Amino acid sequence: MTKEFYSNGKLLLSGEYAVLDGAMAWAIPTKYGQYLLVSSNKSSQIRWKSLDEKGNTWFEATYDTETLKKISSSHSETSVSLNNILLEAQKLNPYFLMDFTGYEVETKLTFPRDWGLGSSSTLINNVANWAKVNAQELLSKTFGGSGYDIACAQHDLPILFQINKGLPTAQEILRNPPYIDSIFFVYLNQKKNSRDAIEAYRKRDIDKNNLIEEITRLTKLMIVCDKFDLFEFYIIQHEQILSEALGIPTVKSKLFSDYSGAIKSLGGWGGDFILATGNESTPEYFKKKGYPTVIPFTDMIL
Repeated sequence: MTKEFYSNGKLLLSGEYAVLDGAMAWAIPTKYGQYLLVSSNKSSQIRWKSLDEKGNTWFEATYDTETLKKISSSHSETSVSLNNILLEAQKLNPYFLMDFTGYEVETKLTFPRDWGLGSSSTLINNVANWAKVNAQELLSKTFGGSGYDIACAQHDLPILFQINKGLPTAQEILRNPPYIDSIFFVYLNQKKNSRDAIEAYRKRDIDKNNLIEEITRLTKLMIVCDKFDLFEFYIIQHEQILSEALGIPTVKSKLFSDYSGAIKSLGGWGGDFILATGNESTPEYFKKKGYPTVIPFTDMIL
């Protein structure tokens, strides 16, 4: 019998970086995600295979079920990370994998790995469901981060996410902006390492309390805003505040200064997706600039 698990991908629309210190953030689960299929056998081994969105194998590894030690792998760094996830899951649930049987495990992404929509967070959430442990705890013991991505993996509606007294909280949002047809997501052709981005943010000497207050204020305004021009104004404000806090130019000033709409970075600045407001000519603008992946809001959000 095969067990199947599935987790949603994620995008952080507001609150990047500041969410780590308690700012309220707006996040959406995406139509893209990752599957985990598990079937048992009598091999005394965990035979792991990871497939990309085209069904091609990009990683394989074999572990001893009893010790979880690696027997073989196609990529050392990925193997170490996966081994750590399994070990930490077992610490949280000592009964996990303790029947010493064998397993065939297959993961399958429904989006390109370099898109930054949560290949790690969807894996963590799927393994947590398989191991019957708390996914937020498993994240904190492995990759770390705010946990908004795990919340997106578990929710099917947009969420307001906040770390409150050290605990991640998520509240579902029951409405989308009325101007969603004027919002697009553009991939910047490079994946940003979120752990490196977080480390750089941590080193910044800034007024965190003021940052939290300002970003929370803008998040609240963005989710209730019915006027498109005001929404664009809030985006520009958000970008400017983070630009000053991070000491990094806004993505619009750096790459798209001639663009007529508003542009906002999402997640780690310098890679992954950006949000752009615009119209039917927006995709053509970015494609001419060398960014062919332009996804309308309605095609991205779950």
